[in-house]
Amino acid sequence: MVKKQTVWLLTMLSLVVVLSVYYVTTPDSQKSNMVTSPVEQSTKDKDAASEDTSKDTSVKSSGDEQFTELRLQMEDQRSEAKADLQSIITSATASAQEKSKAYEDFQAINTLAEKEALLETLVKGQGFDDALVRADGESIRITVKANKLSKQDANKIIQLARSEVGQKQVAVKFEPSK
Repeated sequence: MVKKQTVWLLTMLSLVVVLSVYYVTTPDSQKSNMVTSPVEQSTKDKDAASEDTSKDTSVKSSGDEQFTELRLQMEDQRSEAKADLQSIITSATASAQEKSKAYEDFQAINTLAEKEALLETLVKGQGFDDALVRADGESIRITVKANKLSKQDANKIIQLARSEVGQKQVAVKFEPSK
């Protein structure tokens, strides 16, 4: 059951990444055409009257964009590393030992990404607004977006992370929700 949830979560995360990249790379003139629809045009006057609400929303989405941007950067780095490893695996000139090592590293990257996604889901399940998990070989950095974070909450997150990935160094950072 956990694997199905993980696959679903990774699929949805990949979809968000692809759509985010598409949105970021489109020219500004096309963005305005994509956002505006006939229904939105009729409600545009109502939205203009409530500028303060839209300002709050834009601040909130910019904080979410920061997490999304970091996720995209991590995904890009992993994609590059996986492409390099894939080229070694498919290389005709690489030795069997090199191919085996590249395959193990490739699987390690996939496993690490799955554990990060699982930890993000578990931390969000604890009632936090958002979470960003960045893990390398020896440590895990968790950034939590919430209205407040107590020492007990941080300790819960650390224990949760250690129960999932073992006894690694875990750092929890708090970022206030906007």
